[in-house]
Amino acid sequence: MPGKTKHDQSWSPPELYAQVESKVPGVVVYAPKPEPIEEDQSSSFKCPNCGATVTYNVAAGGIACEYCGYIAPVHSMQVGRTADEFEFTLETISQSDRGWGGERQILHCDSCGAALSIPAGALSTTCPFCASNQVNVTASLEDSLRPRFLVPFKVKPDQNKRLAAAWLGKGWFHPDELVSNAVLRHFIGVYLPFWTFDARVDASWRAQVGYERVERHYNAHEKRWETRTRIDWRWENGAVRLNIDDLLVTGTSPKHVSQRILKDLYPFQLKDLVTYEPDYLAGWRAQAYEIPLRDAWETGKQAIREQAKRACHNDIPTHHVRNFSMTADLADESWRYILLPVYLATYKFTDRVFQIMVNGQTGAVAGQKPVVWWKVWLVIAAMLSPGFILGLIGLPLLLLGGAGVVPIGIGIILFVIGVVMSIILYNKAQSWEAG
Repeated sequence: MPGKTKHDQSWSPPELYAQVESKVPGVVVYAPKPEPIEEDQSSSFKCPNCGATVTYNVAAGGIACEYCGYIAPVHSMQVGRTADEFEFTLETISQSDRGWGGERQILHCDSCGAALSIPAGALSTTCPFCASNQVNVTASLEDSLRPRFLVPFKVKPDQNKRLAAAWLGKGWFHPDELVSNAVLRHFIGVYLPFWTFDARVDASWRAQVGYERVERHYNAHEKRWETRTRIDWRWENGAVRLNIDDLLVTGTSPKHVSQRILKDLYPFQLKDLVTYEPDYLAGWRAQAYEIPLRDAWETGKQAIREQAKRACHNDIPTHHVRNFSMTADLADESWRYILLPVYLATYKFTDRVFQIMVNGQTGAVAGQKPVVWWKVWLVIAAMLSPGFILGLIGLPLLLLGGAGVVPIGIGIILFVIGVVMSIILYNKAQSWEAG
């Protein structure tokens, strides 16, 4: 709406308009007032029969009281991948609900800085992200966007021990005592925040594309006809269209959850998305997003661009490509804020902190495992020894009469192979600890 100068005192804005920030000095600007957001009544997680606190029970698929056996279903609707999506507009964000819609507290870790939503009245002394006991509980803030959808936990808490034991027990290079470690009894179910993005991508590419051509020529030195392959280069261009559907971007800071481990838990089955109801969080922890929508979208755009780049390369009929360039235009961008179920266990081993995660929907396990490095060095020594020993055998034979050429040659080959395999094993061992 047109602005007015601040010296004009005879004009007043319509009733449904309010003053907003002006980008032009000396000019006052008015815009329609945003519609007021209705405050939801906080859900009460008390048993109607005995008054005890109820929790969401995975096996029952609803809220349940462990004292009197009361069970009630959660009144939500399964929407799957058809869950509503929202355009990138200030209006959709400003009119979104805030908070959790239920009585919650915030567990703040003084060690890693994590903030985790926990049920009201819950007692917790350990951070599930870093295993620190330097935590304090404060009142829950209501300024974050409320998730619209979530995937409920399907893996029962008592299944984690079996799943984690099977995963920890794999591999000779890890400590045997891992399987009996107390980590198996300390999994914490957490709803982690995620953003999903949809977009239509129109990408165009231009590059020099090489086509192989076989030609015959006469080798005057060998006095025979031979063939050779030449590559003919020419400039080409093309275009591809992609429909990006439910690109998943985490809302959790990498300081608290390893992104490499988290990706090993993929995929989540978004067909199980249901409308968000506070009852699903009864007795469970949840984390509000630490990476806001704008930053998550920047990460999403980078991933979309990589997908478009691969699609353009797949559009080129040969693998000989140079001077490649691409432009990608995005349209119909939309987003959703959802929660996905993950069990977390953070444990200390030899004064180091390791994380294990279980996909609360599928049961997939990923994480970090400490390595017994003397076992790694033993195997590396075994891989290098054959080449080294053959070299030692061949050296005196070479000095005595030249017979050592063969064992030295074989030894060099075996030693090089051993070095390559040792580097691979070393990098693999590091990745086991890093997750």
